[in-house]
Amino acid sequence: MMKNLSLVLNIILLLAVAYLFYYDFSGKKTEAVAAKLNSSYRAGDSNGYRPPLAYVELDSLNEKITFIKDKRKELEAEMKAIEQEQENGYRGLQAQKDNFLKKGASITEEEAQTFQGKLIEQQQKIDARKQELSQKLNEKSFGIMEGIQKKLKDFLAEYNKDKKYMYIFTTGTGLDYMVFKDSSLNITNDVIKGMNEKMKAEANK
Repeated sequence: MMKNLSLVLNIILLLAVAYLFYYDFSGKKTEAVAAKLNSSYRAGDSNGYRPPLAYVELDSLNEKITFIKDKRKELEAEMKAIEQEQENGYRGLQAQKDNFLKKGASITEEEAQTFQGKLIEQQQKIDARKQELSQKLNEKSFGIMEGIQKKLKDFLAEYNKDKKYMYIFTTGTGLDYMVFKDSSLNITNDVIKGMNEKMKAEANK
């Protein structure tokens, strides 16, 4: 279960990054983009012209930007704590059950029914507690997602002042819509290096 929850967190953080760059190139949108690119394409040459396109590898951002990795670890630790609390609660219930059954044949039907009712009530409380904590963690995850979005948007806005890319595309697991990629248009390392430096500087203020 922890592995599945961890996978969900990775997907949430990856999608947070993907949201920054994703654009739906379908129908008239595709035609509009193609027309704009055809009219403004600048081939790389000695005069400093360059294609107005770039792309970012989302998997690499997710794995190499320290801020994102730290937040993922933070969320995973909280997930583990929630799972551990529930597991401890269940162990406590099992211990109560074992102790009760030690009475053996002396247990009356009324006592058994009363005990079973209390056990079910406690289990419901444990499950409700986990649901409450999981919901809070989910809300925190989306808050972190929004924070990642803002930080990356701010960075790319500054980064693109002199680059002047018209479009920044994405490539990544489950999000790769490009059938061919010219590696010279890959700005992933720039983004990773710049974001790590920016986050480190902010943390030291």
